Amino acid sequence: MVDEELETDYLVVGAGAAGMAFTDALLTHSDATVTMVDRRYAPGGHWIDAYPYVRLHQPSAFYGVSSVPLGQDALDVAGTNAGYYELAGADEIRAYFAQVMHRRFLPCGRVRYFPGSEYLGENRFVSRLTQESWKVRVRRKLVDTTYLEGSIPATSAPPFEVADGVRCIPAGEIARIRERPERFVVIGAGKTALDTCVWLLEQDVPASSIRWIKPREAWWLNRRFHQPHALLPDLYRSIAIQLEAMAQATSVQDLFARLETEAFFLRIDPGVAPTMLHGAVISEAELGLLRRIENVVRLGHVRRIARDEIVLDEGRVPTSEGSVHVHCAARGLSRHPLRPIFEPGRVTVQPFMWGFACYQFAMLGVVEATVQSDEEKNRLCPPIAYWDANTDYLSAFLASLANGRAQAAYPALANWAKDTRLNPLGGIAHYRDAPSVIDARERIKRAGAAAAGNLVQLLKANTAQPRGTRQAH
Repeated sequence: MVDEELETDYLVVGAGAAGMAFTDALLTHSDATVTMVDRRYAPGGHWIDAYPYVRLHQPSAFYGVSSVPLGQDALDVAGTNAGYYELAGADEIRAYFAQVMHRRFLPCGRVRYFPGSEYLGENRFVSRLTQESWKVRVRRKLVDTTYLEGSIPATSAPPFEVADGVRCIPAGEIARIRERPERFVVIGAGKTALDTCVWLLEQDVPASSIRWIKPREAWWLNRRFHQPHALLPDLYRSIAIQLEAMAQATSVQDLFARLETEAFFLRIDPGVAPTMLHGAVISEAELGLLRRIENVVRLGHVRRIARDEIVLDEGRVPTSEGSVHVHCAARGLSRHPLRPIFEPGRVTVQPFMWGFACYQFAMLGVVEATVQSDEEKNRLCPPIAYWDANTDYLSAFLASLANGRAQAAYPALANWAKDTRLNPLGGIAHYRDAPSVIDARERIKRAGAAAAGNLVQLLKANTAQPRGTRQAH
């Protein structure tokens, strides 16, 4: 079959949050044309396959593309998010990205969109349905949003052996169970497992009917400090809390202890030291629910589930044919070797600061559209790995401080960051006269320089420790 030929300024591979936020910024800040290719049937990336009870872990106000708001900026009045700004669920997010595509992107006349298509490399892609293929002449750059694409339980086989007769389902399938099992065995330590446990408890499943297998213990961010609008002063105050702790900490362990005392970081079991930090945000109400689960197994990763036992790295526990084993153990976001984000003919989307993903994805689009050389773009946005171990928080925060100073020197970037709804601190000027903001501002000024210097020393000290004694791993 002969390829049909297309011509475009940018070929964007992936129509998930990264591709949509990047493209939205390009459309706003340039006259570029964009061709978007995605293997899924609709825009939204992993949200197309997400489990039905999933919600954002950050407020809707900070998610999506810059030009189109998500949600109503309403405070929830019931449930585990009561008192905080709304968290969009999977259905709302899928509808949102469809709206962005069909009411913002396509009507502008500068975007072509090819869903259900597989990118083959070398600027070629093919339709999964018709096998029609295209060859694209890209005038400016290929934008690869898939380099660090993760895996999710809905589309990934369990990373362990499952014997015949064992009932093992991905997280989303528990919402479709018709008969109550003897026990729910939740396997995984990340946000999917947390959401699954919370949802089961919210459905009045007794905590005694849940066994939670956790290969690692995690730190979680307190949602109280990640709020927009009227609650934004608490987010700003959290910057002061973090910088003061960073300036005063004597070790990585001491830093986390200080931030736990301030309730910035949360852990489910106060008696188990967390070694994992993926940056997920939870409420203290969710924490209270999760602490009801007492049957927690910490024997490493699951290797095999037989009909009568579960084999783990460090031991075995009994199970039964009447138990439902809930697979929440996909690897999540990838940690491939870092490469420059901006190269001749290519943009490889990667994080470059701590925190809110869509803000970073959109900023990359603004940088691509407004900064001239790839060398300067990379100076502004040097990539970092997605966070996993405790020390990744320190290095990511340090990168944010350095990158923020560099970006502030560019008026186009600074003005955009001040105005975009995706910047969690963009609206703080509205509260500059609030006493708590005035106090936090002074604390930030006092602690900022010392915090940056001490972070460097803490990271060096941790690296210098013998491998088996490092505090972060």
